[in-house]
Amino acid sequence: MKHIFKEGKNLQGPTLLLLHGTGGTENDLLPLADIVDPDANILSVRGNVSENGMPRFFKRLAEGVFDEEDLLLRTKELHEFLDEAAEEYGFDRNYVIAVGYSNGANIAASLLFHYQDALNAAVLHHPMVPRRGIELPDLTAVKVLITAGLNDPLCTEQESIDLEGILKENGADVEVHWENNGHQLTQTEAEAAKDWYYNKNI
Repeated sequence: MKHIFKEGKNLQGPTLLLLHGTGGTENDLLPLADIVDPDANILSVRGNVSENGMPRFFKRLAEGVFDEEDLLLRTKELHEFLDEAAEEYGFDRNYVIAVGYSNGANIAASLLFHYQDALNAAVLHHPMVPRRGIELPDLTAVKVLITAGLNDPLCTEQESIDLEGILKENGADVEVHWENNGHQLTQTEAEAAKDWYYNKNI
C-alpha cells in the first residue's frame, strides 16, 4: 500500500496510523498528527480503491452503503500491511493508534470489528458502523474517541450513537465529542483528539 512512514522520538513509542477520507491522500492528515502527538511515529496510508479517481479504502454501492465483501477484503489487506510495516520499520505493532476521517475512520472501525488486538486505540472522525449483526473481538483494552457532527448529512447522530454502543458492549472505553457542524473535520475536533489522547495516556 502506498504510504509515508516517519520515525518519531521513540520507535517503540506510539505509532499513529493515518487514514484519509474519500478523495484524500497519505498527506492529508499529517497536520492532524502534529497536533495529536508531534513525537509519535507516523504511518500514513493511501487507500487502494479508486472511485472515479478518488482514493478510498474500500468500495461502496451507494452513498452510505458499503460493499461488505470488499470491506472485508480491504480490512484484511490493511491488517496484513500493518504487520508487514511493523516488521519493515521496527515500530511496536501493539502500539498502533488509528486516526481516521470519514472513509478512513470506517476502515479503522472495521479493523476493531474484525481483528483482536488490531489497534491499541482509535480516533474516529465522522465514522459509521462498518457492519451490523456480527460478533466482535474483545475490545476491553481499547480506547476510542468518536468525533461527530450533529448536522452531519453523511454520518447521522444515530449512526455515531450506535457505533458507540456496539464498541462499549464489547468492552471498549469510548468517548464521543459532539459538534454542531456537518461532515467536515474541524480544528476543534483536532484539539479534542489531542486532549483525549493525553488525558487517556495513550
